[in-house]
Amino acid sequence: MQVVYKKCCGLDVHKKVVVACFINGKNKETLTFGTMTEDLIELVEYIKKSSSEAVAMESTGVFWKPIYNLLEAENIKTLVVNAKHMKAVPGRKTDVKDAEWIADLLKHGLLRASYIPSRDQRELRELIRYRKSITEERTREVTRVQKILEGANIKVSSVASNIMGVSVRKMLDSIIDGNLNPEALSLLAKGTLKNKIPELQKSLTGLIGEHQKKLLSVQLQHIDFINKQIEDLSKEIESRMQDDRELIELIDSIPGIGQRAAELIIAEIGTDMSRFPTANHLASWAGLCPGNNESAGKKKSGQIREGNKHLRAILVEAAWVSARMKNTYFYSQYHRIAARRGKLRAAVAVAHSILIVIYQILSKKIPYHELGSDYFNSLNKDTKVKKLTKQLEALGYTVTMQEASAAKS
Repeated sequence: MQVVYKKCCGLDVHKKVVVACFINGKNKETLTFGTMTEDLIELVEYIKKSSSEAVAMESTGVFWKPIYNLLEAENIKTLVVNAKHMKAVPGRKTDVKDAEWIADLLKHGLLRASYIPSRDQRELRELIRYRKSITEERTREVTRVQKILEGANIKVSSVASNIMGVSVRKMLDSIIDGNLNPEALSLLAKGTLKNKIPELQKSLTGLIGEHQKKLLSVQLQHIDFINKQIEDLSKEIESRMQDDRELIELIDSIPGIGQRAAELIIAEIGTDMSRFPTANHLASWAGLCPGNNESAGKKKSGQIREGNKHLRAILVEAAWVSARMKNTYFYSQYHRIAARRGKLRAAVAVAHSILIVIYQILSKKIPYHELGSDYFNSLNKDTKVKKLTKQLEALGYTVTMQEASAAKS
């Protein structure tokens, strides 16, 4: 078997220890290091001293990140490998240590490196992912507020669409302060909610205990705190993505995608599409392509593969939104597929199409062009006419066709 790296190192990374196997020709040396910063610096120095041409390790959890950061700073070629790909290589014996196995595979060029973005992009990813997490936490806290109100039989959510709006928030603050008069509370309504004062009075009539007031107070303070965190993170993200504003606006023009979704997408895939040979490679990396499982001429489960779960989640979410936007290509695509394959598969298919569009936008720096909801009909117009004609004839009708322009004249 061809040797690609004569001197290389395989790392088996754990929470408390890192096992390193150094290969130099036929010689192997296995050492164990701690995971504290001083230990990792010692590991990097030993790698430099051994003149290793490349280093490989599994992309397990987050334990590989501090090691990768140090190796990256020293410009040492580092492969972070998907554990599934590594285990798929046949020939491993049970008595061979993981680090030695990784080093041996690296030596013969049998490892495929995972895509690791630049340090700036990795930092941006962490910021945006955390903002998404605390946004979801805010949603959960709002649900808890709703639960307390329902327990007190205050049905304000049946009248107001947003219980965290300005009007309802003032009502809740007043309830916490001890004002339980429905008439007085309903007068705090602002804007269009003023038109629903009679309904508000009914919905605000309830029985709320002191412990429920206390819980509401704590929950609303928590929501205010989360809002402040989200605002601070958004400012930091905006400053870091200042150079990508134009691309964010281009992606934002796609139906179903908003500004925050566009920011997350760019943070996950970057702006340089040259690392993905084709749009299909990007879809495969994201985990939005059909599975390829065929044996003896029989196609088995086409379940999508594992990929970037953060990117896939936001694209599927965008697909559900675009599926409700009429007169768009994605609306038509979703309903065509949903009728035959089901809603979930249709949403994944639309998410795949959105990602293909994003690839083209980022590659060519061009705005989104809407094809319209009648795009599929225009593709196979004659076939569709024949199919509908046959259906009508089967029902006993005689069909005579005439162009619409000729009929009008």
